[in-house]
This record gives sequence, C-alpha cells and structure tokens, in this order.
Amino acid sequence: MTNNFPTILALDFDGVICDGLIEYFQTAWRTYCQIWKPVETVPDPDLALSFYRVRPAIETGWEMPLLIRALLTGITEEQILLDWPNIVPHLLTENNLKAQSVGSMLDGLRDNWIAEDLARWLSLHRFYPGVADRLHCLQDSSVKVAIVTTKEGRFVRELLQLAGVQMPSELIFGKEYNKPKHQILREFLAASGKDATIWFVEDRLKTLLSVQQQPDLSQVRLFLADWGYNTLAERESVAQNPPVQLLSLSQFAGDFADWLPDES
Repeated sequence: MTNNFPTILALDFDGVICDGLIEYFQTAWRTYCQIWKPVETVPDPDLALSFYRVRPAIETGWEMPLLIRALLTGITEEQILLDWPNIVPHLLTENNLKAQSVGSMLDGLRDNWIAEDLARWLSLHRFYPGVADRLHCLQDSSVKVAIVTTKEGRFVRELLQLAGVQMPSELIFGKEYNKPKHQILREFLAASGKDATIWFVEDRLKTLLSVQQQPDLSQVRLFLADWGYNTLAERESVAQNPPVQLLSLSQFAGDFADWLPDES
C-alpha cells in the first residue's frame, strides 16, 4: 500500500454494501397501510417499481411511507426526484403527521417483523456482487474499515453476520449516533492522527458534497458509488465536482489502485 491509499475506508451501508430495496418497499407499505388504511392492502406491482426508481430522493428511512403516499396521490416521479425536500413537509402538514411518529411507527413495524420472522426479513436484502468478498479481503489488511450509515447499527450487524463478514461493533456508526456523516469522519481524523488517509464511499451525492464543504476534511477522498441509490443526472454531475470521483462496482471489488484515475 502506498501513501495515496486509505488507512481508513469509510463506507455507507444501504446502496453501497447492501441492496435493501425490496425490504424498504414492504416495510414502507406496511407503515402506509397503518397510517392511511387503504381498502386494498395488496400493493400494485407497478407501485413497487415506481418506488424503486424514486428511492434516490429519500434521505432517511422514515420518509418511505410518504414516498408511497406521494406516488398514490399523483405526484409524478419527475417531481419527486426534483423537489422531494419541499414535498415532504407538505405531505406531513396535509396528513397531520410528525416525522418522529412516522419513524417510530415504521421502526416498530420492522421490529415486529424481525421478531416474528427474522429469516424472511433478512432474505429481502442482498449484498452487491463482490462486495462481501472485498470486505473479507480487507479484514486481513492494514486498512481499517468502518461503516457510516443512517441505518440502525443493529440491522447492519445482523446483515453483516448473514454475509459472514466480521466487523467490530465500534466501527459501525448507525442512526443511533445521531450525527452527520461529516462529523463522524471528522472524529475519525481526530482519533487517527494527521497521517490518516480516509476514503469515503457513499451513494448519495448530497452527502459527499456536505463533506466536501468542510474545510478541515479536504484530505478525505470522496467516491460516489454508481451502483447505489442515485440518479443518472447525479452520476453525470460528478464530472463537475472534481473532488468527488465516480466509482463502479468492479472498481470497488478490485485493488485500490483501480479506484484512482490514470494520472500518467
């Protein structure tokens, strides 16, 4: 490993390590049914497909039932992708809802599902091809791998165990930490010393740009996972944000040298 390669590899979970779209939709639909009590409780297959396409708009999980509500009330996919941050407060007000109560309901339904049928819940997730193998390889290297995610750490641990990936709990920073990701990266640097080199892989461009805007994190190398929950427009815009590099799944599964642009 050269000095250009990471000493700490920070990874988002959903959309980078694990694809949970099927579970997201099913949990969101259960929550939607509890809030809005539709007559028909079996969702149209086309609704799930629309949900998958607009999933990149969501920042945190509690928004998922609202995404279904938006689709079912005629808000177009294009509107959702362009204006979701403004649509969310309107939906909350219109339906007399609070973000915290929606989140608590969603988490409770998910907890009950896990308690009743953990195997089924886990089966709705899949690790992206080659990712688990790459994590296995890194366990035997000098690179410290950490997970920085808005998913609850307990779910991350369950899913990693399913994939046979061993990771210390203290290196899994989930929703319970209640800190922006750039703050967690800042704490990594403070704890690891000035010689630490952090590479951060995330599938949300907005999150990467928030790191880029922190002057004290200018040394963190930023990668947008092109296989995750982002849009073609976001992937194309990376060319306009030079500190952010587009990363393919095949690059992720390969050597760190393959992640870097050819500067020869």
